Amino acid sequence: MPAELWQMWVVLAGVGVAIVFYCWDKFPIEVVSAGIVAVIMVFFHFFPLPTGNPSIAELLAGFANPALITIMALLIVGQGIFQTGAMDGPTQILVASYDQHPRATMVGLFTFVFVVSAFINNTPVVVMFVPVLVAISRRNEQSPSKIMMPLSFVCILAGMTTLIGSSTNLLVADSFLVATGIEFGFFAPTGPGLFLAGIGLLYIVLIMPSLLPDRQSMEKELAGGNSGRQYIAQLEVTADHPLRGQRPIAGMFPDLPNMTVRMIQRGEHALLPPFDQIELQTGDLVIVAATRQTLSDLLSKHANFMRGMLEATSFDETPGPGERLAVTEAVVAPGSRLIGRTIQQIGFRHATGCVVLGVQRRSRMIRARMGEIRLEAGDTLLLFGSATSLRDLRADRDLLLLEWSTTAIADPRRTLAARIIFAGVVVLAATGITPIILASFLGAVGMIATGCLNPRQAARAVDLRIYLLIGSALALGTALQTTGGADMLAAGVVSLFAPYGPVVVLSALFILIAVLTNVLSNSATAILFTPIAVGTANQMGLDPMFFAMTVLFAANTCFATPIGYQTNLLVMGPGYYRFADYLKAGAPLVVVLWLAFTGYIAMYYGFGAG
Repeated sequence: MPAELWQMWVVLAGVGVAIVFYCWDKFPIEVVSAGIVAVIMVFFHFFPLPTGNPSIAELLAGFANPALITIMALLIVGQGIFQTGAMDGPTQILVASYDQHPRATMVGLFTFVFVVSAFINNTPVVVMFVPVLVAISRRNEQSPSKIMMPLSFVCILAGMTTLIGSSTNLLVADSFLVATGIEFGFFAPTGPGLFLAGIGLLYIVLIMPSLLPDRQSMEKELAGGNSGRQYIAQLEVTADHPLRGQRPIAGMFPDLPNMTVRMIQRGEHALLPPFDQIELQTGDLVIVAATRQTLSDLLSKHANFMRGMLEATSFDETPGPGERLAVTEAVVAPGSRLIGRTIQQIGFRHATGCVVLGVQRRSRMIRARMGEIRLEAGDTLLLFGSATSLRDLRADRDLLLLEWSTTAIADPRRTLAARIIFAGVVVLAATGITPIILASFLGAVGMIATGCLNPRQAARAVDLRIYLLIGSALALGTALQTTGGADMLAAGVVSLFAPYGPVVVLSALFILIAVLTNVLSNSATAILFTPIAVGTANQMGLDPMFFAMTVLFAANTCFATPIGYQTNLLVMGPGYYRFADYLKAGAPLVVVLWLAFTGYIAMYYGFGAG
């Protein structure tokens, strides 16, 4: 055994140890990832390779990898979409359709995702549909964990079906062209790709749901917006308010769904229901009874309602675009100085920087202008304002802030800008006008520059776990290739199984690449194995195209780890997944596709055993 091979075996063992630590879940992913990089650098420093070490710069190059920067930029773009509620319009259409035709909506949605992902980069597709599926899961009271991973897997399966379906396919085609001088056709992978994708989709529909976790319970308990308690709230109709000029239909105002209008104050006159002949005018005060969720939705989905609410308070220090907005509840404390005083007398907005959205009194339902309600001990106030203003209320002795009930709401004042930026990112990336890294980076900068996000929100959107996870995995891949570990595995499989015929060779090659693509990057496995596969086909006197196809499909079988493909990482946060969840739900899919591929080559190509 050559002297340098012992370093190769140490690195191979290190890959196994790293996977164990990732799955163990005893230590944070950030700590494990940083530890892996540190150990690799120390190992090569003290035990250098006779043929030359990978430099520290090469080992750390993964942290500046274009794919990693793309993911971080897309996370910022996604946070801007969430912060402004830019997807609420399409989401509401799909959610409304889901209420009427739930199965048809989900089938149509995933069919659309599959078709689109076959022809454009699937990363923006996942970014586009994550908020839609989150909204649908909430409406259905279902955990997002049940549908986020299937979204990523459907995109990956679709990528197998055309030459441009994923960057991995293009890398295989390029390596094949260099090795043989033969070009891949655009639809060359389509036949076997659709077969494998069909098997994979059956697994996702029939088996995968029982393997996915359900992690919504804690979120449900902490969510303060699900209460059915009714608050009294007041909407002032300003000159450009969306309610101005509206007439009720059957006693209900169309722009106030799920709200009961209890009174309209017009000057000195109180107009009581029914409101059949009333047209709302500038200066009217609309007194409504609504749940917290309804009031929050009204503000987060309609910029004009938010502006009207802020203008009605006559306070200059309105929360700026990009500032985190939230809704919370506070109880008037016994002995509070607020008891017996009205909200108008208190000057609540001037004193706290928060708006009182509503008042809830357990003993009775109030029918009065909110500014005229005299507060009593035990009254619950529904407050709206910036996260900073709400946090400052912790020290207020007159109110008991219910911090557990605080929930962020979208700021719709930059919705149009966020939609334009997002559309620009998708168009630039999908059409190839710019590389996806440039499109995503411009999108991230645009979100900050237009006020959809402030710099602190953008920084929080960059997930340190994902950053360190990818960087450390790429460092491991560099070490594995430099020491010759990957080459040794590939050559060993070919020499071991060649006597048993092409079906066995291709099957063994597929499962080896499928395992490595979940540890290394799929780009690295595609580049590494395509020449080996072509050489093997030439030695056996068989068509090298199908051997290259084997590399293409196997390198796309990246379901067993979150580092296997960037869409797996994108859904890791919204789905509340852990590293082990991908092994549990994705590893069986790898095995299923391996068996399906083996059956495909045995049936349709008639390869014998010798």
